[in-house]
Amino acid sequence: MTATTTASPSVSLEQNQKLWFFRKGYLQGVFWITLVALTSNLNDILMRETSRLPAQEITFFRYFFAVITLLPFMLANAKTAFKTERPILHAIRAMLLFGAIFAWAAAVKLVPLAVMSTFALTVPIFVLPMASVFLKEKVGWQRTLATLVGFAGIFTVVYGSSTDVNFIDSLFTLNNGTWYLMFAALLFAMSDIVNKKYVSKESNLSMLFYIALGTAIFAFLPAKMAFEMPNLRELGLLFILGAGGNLILFFLLKAFSATDVSALAPYRYTELFFAGIFGFLFYSEIPNSWTFLGAGIIIIATASIAYYEIHQNRKKKS
Repeated sequence: MTATTTASPSVSLEQNQKLWFFRKGYLQGVFWITLVALTSNLNDILMRETSRLPAQEITFFRYFFAVITLLPFMLANAKTAFKTERPILHAIRAMLLFGAIFAWAAAVKLVPLAVMSTFALTVPIFVLPMASVFLKEKVGWQRTLATLVGFAGIFTVVYGSSTDVNFIDSLFTLNNGTWYLMFAALLFAMSDIVNKKYVSKESNLSMLFYIALGTAIFAFLPAKMAFEMPNLRELGLLFILGAGGNLILFFLLKAFSATDVSALAPYRYTELFFAGIFGFLFYSEIPNSWTFLGAGIIIIATASIAYYEIHQNRKKKS
């Protein structure tokens, strides 16, 4: 009886290790990074479906439920998970994330899903000039040129998303959701800069939990001031939204553990494909020619930046 009891778990573990999901390799990496793009799009849809509520309330509930769904995992690893040596770092990141997600939630009902996904790709374009200023990183002419091209793509999308005929007027239309997206991308980039400057040795679970908790705390008072009672459907969608945010990081870590980050870079752009499909199916959205043009320019710019970074890293290793 003892022999049977002890052998059973090892057989189960052996079988699990043979499963496709537990292997490493290029195809597994592509699978997980595609799930990142898919989940990001679904989160945008969930935010739009709850957009009757104020943006600050959506932000609060998203991260409140993110904390709730993470809590069992934190308690299961209580000896190490709750330890943190960088509470100020978590607070700064949470403050930036609150502003970014608030702006994103404000934009979700103003612009097509394809435009939102396009702006999600622009974060590296904002990171480069800030890295030069705050991190004193050397930015070569290749990255400078790619950044300028990227900003040209952003302004193309802004123009295409505006109803104004005059280009200058379109850039300064205050109710244009693309301005919210630009502000969100800027804050996401600032968060990346903070992460680069203050690299933490804490666990991914701890980092994820504390940024979710901090963002919920920062969002609480603004959400309370603008509170609208959510119905049961909206609460359910917000719960899924909170869990979905955690899943994005989980899928990302699985992808990066399966294969090289550089090999997965092109698959980030599947997010645009999913956004176009979902936007058309659920909201009858068809991106205009300016959006296609701007997205193409941004893809070229961000792909160039990614290629340059990969090439530089290889040179350093060799």
